[in-house]
Amino acid sequence: VQLQASGGGSVQAGGSLKLTCVASGSILRIHDMGWYRQAPGRERELVAIVIVTGRQIYADSVKDRFTISRDNAKKAVTLQMNRLEPADTGAYYCTVNVSRLDTNGRLRENEFWGQGTLVTVSS
Repeated sequence: VQLQASGGGSVQAGGSLKLTCVASGSILRIHDMGWYRQAPGRERELVAIVIVTGRQIYADSVKDRFTISRDNAKKAVTLQMNRLEPADTGAYYCTVNVSRLDTNGRLRENEFWGQGTLVTVSS
């Protein structure tokens, strides 16, 4: 399973960016999909997740500014980020939890991470 993230970039405070992450590979079912971020010198933190039922969970710092959504047919998760702040700067990583068959045909449930896309917000 591979994850390809895109959409990062540099914006001024108050601007918007949209991140997209597409999963590929041998996937039977996608469960949770989400985004984490890591600022320089800080630990990775949850930004938002959308579970299989569609319920969305956000970090308090991004509520009412960010929107996460998923397209199960496209195996994609997006993060619309509005009213960006300098504190939102960091590397953003997508993650998915999937059911798949391993090389021996056994059912597995694993979590996979994308390579990270950089978001820079200037004041």
